[in-house]
Amino acid sequence: MVLLDALSASPTFFISAVLVLGLLVGSFLNVVIYRVPVMMEREWREECAELAGGTPGTAGVAADPVVIPRFNLVVPRSTCPACKAPITALQNIPVVSYLFLRGRCARCGTHISVRYPLIEALTGLLSALVAWKFGYGAAALAALVLTWFLIALTFIDVDTQFLPDSMTLPLVWLGLATSAFLPANPQASLPVDLHDSVVGAMAGYLSLWSIYHLFRLLTGKEGMGYGDFKLLGAIGAFLGWRMLLPTVLGAAAVGAVVGTAMLVAKGRGRGVPIAFGPFLSAAGWLMMMWGRELLDGYFGLFGLHS
Repeated sequence: MVLLDALSASPTFFISAVLVLGLLVGSFLNVVIYRVPVMMEREWREECAELAGGTPGTAGVAADPVVIPRFNLVVPRSTCPACKAPITALQNIPVVSYLFLRGRCARCGTHISVRYPLIEALTGLLSALVAWKFGYGAAALAALVLTWFLIALTFIDVDTQFLPDSMTLPLVWLGLATSAFLPANPQASLPVDLHDSVVGAMAGYLSLWSIYHLFRLLTGKEGMGYGDFKLLGAIGAFLGWRMLLPTVLGAAAVGAVVGTAMLVAKGRGRGVPIAFGPFLSAAGWLMMMWGRELLDGYFGLFGLHS
């Protein structure tokens, strides 16, 4: 209770505490980003083995089953990708351990990707901004959860061009639950009332679903994946239907610029797909933070209210 009183009484202490929490969550998100796609692939292999007459928990064919060891977000323990040495608690302090070890494994000296501390730092920074924007309260917790999910989904999509159902679907329900159990705040983008949340989830999914099928009908090609529909549905569940159009327009604009830059800089072929999830995530997060102000400013030009 003393800690909660201190967090609510001092905005500076609250922001600092959330910054530290965000760094720790960022370390966990590195695990999520790497392991969730592997878990998905292993699940597919197990399903294929079962269809081929194998037994649950194995891969291969029935005549030559291969037992698959446990692999989830907790087991096995994180190790160096080169020498497989376990990473100790002291070596897993966000950002600090990477700098202390100079970006190398303590045992074999293999270079460790700088992306790990960058994700930790990004999560800490965005979490602190959320704490500054929303202040102490349940709305800040909901915004933090959305932020952490969006960071993880962004990097998973960059790596694999998949947006896992195991993350997007719970995010939809979390958005609906936030609107159902927290009072709506007309002065902020979150929480919204339950009606706007339900309509936002439905409209978010169906809008991209419709664009997808129209594009496929006209071109015979698939322009995006079903995970993008669910991600926008989740954003709509958290932020309401009014934030969907600015989110899609912002994501499309940035995606077009980045795609053009990649074509020019790297000579990337026009037929090579580019993940759309990161742009949706970035635009959705910006709408969560400053969407209300942007809409109020836009409608204010015409003497209207958003």
